Amino acid sequence: MMILASRLSSLYHGRSSGLARSWPSLSSRFVVAASSASCVPVPLSSSPPWNCSIIYGDSSTSTRLRFLSSQPDYTNYETWHKSNYEQPSNSHSLPSIHGHPHQQTSRDLHADLPRTSVLMELSDRVGALHDVLKYYWKYDVNITRIESRPVVYNRDSAAGGQSRPKFDFFVDFHGKVGDPNVNALLKELKGMTDKLLVLDEKEVHWFPRHISELDLIANRTLDAGTDLEADHPGFHDQAYRQRRSKLAESAQKHRVHDEIPTTEYTADETETWGIVWDTMESLWQKYACKEYLSSMNLMKKHCGYSRDTIPQLSTISSFLKLQTDVRLRPVAGLISSRDFLNGLAFRTFFCTQYIRHPSKPLYTPEPDVCHELLGHVPMFADRDFADFSQEIGLASLGASDEDILKLARCYWHSVEFGLCREGGKNKAYGAGLLSSFGELEYSCKERTEIEIHEQVGKIDGDGMPLCPEIKPWDPAVAAMQDFPITTYQPVYFLAESLQDAKLKMRRYCEMLPRPFFALYNAQTETVHIDRPVRRSMGVPEASPAG
Repeated sequence: MMILASRLSSLYHGRSSGLARSWPSLSSRFVVAASSASCVPVPLSSSPPWNCSIIYGDSSTSTRLRFLSSQPDYTNYETWHKSNYEQPSNSHSLPSIHGHPHQQTSRDLHADLPRTSVLMELSDRVGALHDVLKYYWKYDVNITRIESRPVVYNRDSAAGGQSRPKFDFFVDFHGKVGDPNVNALLKELKGMTDKLLVLDEKEVHWFPRHISELDLIANRTLDAGTDLEADHPGFHDQAYRQRRSKLAESAQKHRVHDEIPTTEYTADETETWGIVWDTMESLWQKYACKEYLSSMNLMKKHCGYSRDTIPQLSTISSFLKLQTDVRLRPVAGLISSRDFLNGLAFRTFFCTQYIRHPSKPLYTPEPDVCHELLGHVPMFADRDFADFSQEIGLASLGASDEDILKLARCYWHSVEFGLCREGGKNKAYGAGLLSSFGELEYSCKERTEIEIHEQVGKIDGDGMPLCPEIKPWDPAVAAMQDFPITTYQPVYFLAESLQDAKLKMRRYCEMLPRPFFALYNAQTETVHIDRPVRRSMGVPEASPAG
């Protein structure tokens, strides 16, 4: 595996491959530290539990480059050390957990070793980083992350020129202050660095670290998640309520790596689906974005989408995994914004399976299988949209309640009710629009300037707005825009494209006061964070804090 990490070569390495002499062993896998002048191969150990990112950039941007072992992390550093230094065998096969390679359980993965974060300030000179990192090997301390940021320097008036540039290196490693090897390491580093700070552990809202931990939050449905409100069309229909309870029970038993069981939909349920399909099909052709139309064709071809059949979640999830690495996870009903967005960080969409009551086939007071499969799912077959959704999810991990509200509003005004410009016209990419015949046309139909001027801000006799206000997509504005849930939206946000929506959302997430930076490793299905935290607030049942 080769990675080019420019601008670090002079700090990380000299003109010779000195790091090769200070690492435990050599292999055919390398990280290449590159600059405009040269590329220097740096051999890495063949088997330590590397799961480390090198991050570099200027004062306005930072780029994260990962060098990951071809094998998922060992969950226990001592296990790795013993297998490498105390066993004669050179075999480093990945241990199987309950017969499933790569499927580490939450308990196994997050019997987390203590971690420490430090800030090291180094002057820019050849081999500076190499001289420091060798002490981590010397004291058997396993690094999990390195991030560099340039330090703004001062003018050296005495020399009449510019002082030597400096870099801040944020380093995470296994172990805690008080451990003999960590104390010895810190003592050495104090003499090698211009500044050394040990960063405190931060307490944050609980969030999943491994995809298996989604099972701890999937069943935290809200009060009305499996129960029906009195004004629900199916409230007095006992057969309908029993059917909902049966589907809820199936969802509650599901685990993230299980095969999603087949749902045998009834003739009445399939008829309701067909009515929605027939109503929406012509409107999609007129108002849906090109990415939706393209993805819907794929869903018809690969997932059995048609007016006469409700497709199975298992088939769809398998297809999406191949297409964009997104999976579906059944849930019994509505879950909180925090839990729902946390799932998106793992490219996992919490999906209901029940369908709206047949007495009102074109109305539903909550997300149902028509909304999920006709509105959301086709868009997840588009890479930009899937990445966009994950950006919001990653930003939600450990976020404050205030920032969760901001992210939930951004989600609402984009993933649920977003518009994009296409061919000089407004097109829908939000699922709330793509599954609602009335609001899809209301949001996208062309109006004259006079109509807009006369109708914006006014409502009809049913309390519905006559004409929406269209604002350019700006997550910072959307994050402060409240929204109704029982009427058409008075305000929509218009992106130039899905790519535009994704990039602006990414920039906004980077500006949030996040407690840490999170990176999802699809190979190990694990979120890696850039500093030690304690997940102590809102801990779900059966999950130890930490």
